[in-house]
Amino acid sequence: MNGSILIPISLFLSIFGIFYLYLSTRNKERLALIEKGVDASIFMNGRPNSSQFFRLILLNLAFLLLGIGLGIFIALLLATYTLLDQDALYPASIFTAAGASLFAGFGATKKLDK
Repeated sequence: MNGSILIPISLFLSIFGIFYLYLSTRNKERLALIEKGVDASIFMNGRPNSSQFFRLILLNLAFLLLGIGLGIFIALLLATYTLLDQDALYPASIFTAAGASLFAGFGATKKLDK
């Protein structure tokens, strides 16, 4: 029982350590480039508009959640009206519908980019 608290603490410390190393390394790299006289605008080059990025994430997340809900609904219908095994039916229909919805989200994202 006493050792079970170590798992969440070590997970938190690992995630914090990864982010700290990433941010400190990025900061040192940028400072070294600025010291050499490189223009600071290269840090913003190629970076998509943040509002556009969040739109794409929200669009794909909405498609994914709709697909999961549709998969659960289809699995419920199939489990009620057929004799298929429920243990395999639910994960199969959820993953299939979620994959199809992500594919549809990819198509919608391509349309949104144009």
